Amino acid sequence: MASAVLPSGSQCAAAAAVAAAAAPPGLRLRLLLLLLSAAALIPTGDGQNLFTKDVTVIEGEVATISCQVNKSDDSVIQLLNPNRQTIYFRDFRPLKDSRFQLLNFSSSELKVSLTNVSISDEGRYFCQLYTDPPQESYTTITVLVPPRNLMIDIQKDTVVEGEEIEVNCTAMASKPATTIRWFKGNKELKGKSEVEEWSDMYTVTSQLMLKVHKEDDGVPVICQVEHPAVTGNLQTQRYLEVQYKPQVHIQMTYPLQGLTREGDALELTCEAIGKPQPVMVTWVRVDDEMPQHAVLSGPNLFINNLNKTDNGTYRCEASNIVGKAHSDYMLYVYDSRAGEEGAIRAVDHAVIGGVVAVVVFAMLCLLIILGRYFARHKGLFSLTSSPRIK
Repeated sequence: MASAVLPSGSQCAAAAAVAAAAAPPGLRLRLLLLLLSAAALIPTGDGQNLFTKDVTVIEGEVATISCQVNKSDDSVIQLLNPNRQTIYFRDFRPLKDSRFQLLNFSSSELKVSLTNVSISDEGRYFCQLYTDPPQESYTTITVLVPPRNLMIDIQKDTVVEGEEIEVNCTAMASKPATTIRWFKGNKELKGKSEVEEWSDMYTVTSQLMLKVHKEDDGVPVICQVEHPAVTGNLQTQRYLEVQYKPQVHIQMTYPLQGLTREGDALELTCEAIGKPQPVMVTWVRVDDEMPQHAVLSGPNLFINNLNKTDNGTYRCEASNIVGKAHSDYMLYVYDSRAGEEGAIRAVDHAVIGGVVAVVVFAMLCLLIILGRYFARHKGLFSLTSSPRIK
């Protein structure tokens, strides 16, 4: 916003008279009449103060322009657009644009609204006050344009763990340029942005290079836009679909206590998880053939009537289109009485420990009782042992 003092009324009249003298005879009279009418409208004044404020508005909303006067003396107020066309002269609107509407007119203010603001409405608007000398002040309308469209593009719909992919996000046709931020879940990442300008509008494209892991499967990649014309979070997202090789785990389902003895049965279950889910799960015996009495049923391995020859390493293998993985179980078959002897030793140790605990407790109790007994009879012992004097 700025103010300026226009040429005085006499200077305007002199300039208009020169122009009228140089005009053709048919227009000379009209120019002189216009000069006299304008001079009549320009009163003299002293100490006028004309001011206004800059306006920032979002495209499509309403802008309010206010020309205000301090110490008004009923001088004429006029509002002009950036092309110097009169929008309002006092309370009269010569301009045919019906988006301009009069909100208030008095000797101290001319307030006008502009509805459905567009980018073409941006620029300087001039307030003029017809004093002697005339005064002028301008206000600048700045139009904010939110992004027209927000798009996210991912290089691959399905990614294999360990791959690095490119993700792009584009915010189109905004003013001013947007700021793009990247998130993977709740973690913020750093991208690289480029700005293109065309007809005072800006298109921003941000590129993110992302190395994916199996933990990223199902996690959203979020493109978030920050712009003064946008309230809240404007964002778009894509969910990662990550393929990874199987993860294999062997679970012993029998015997429950985990001790494998001769004559017992053994049952192992192979659990394999991957994406895509493994369709082939196999059991092998490392460095040896599978026992003839072993039974294989999908992910399950069952060996009945265990003996020492069954000792060895049993491996579960699983695979999918991404890769292979395995897990090993080492079998050691104990003697048939190993469990009983261990149990007997455990019982013996428990009995011995219990007996020792009882003895220690009894000795403590005896010491406490003796201590209290001697404490109570200390005086009696003293009297009994003292010599008599005759």
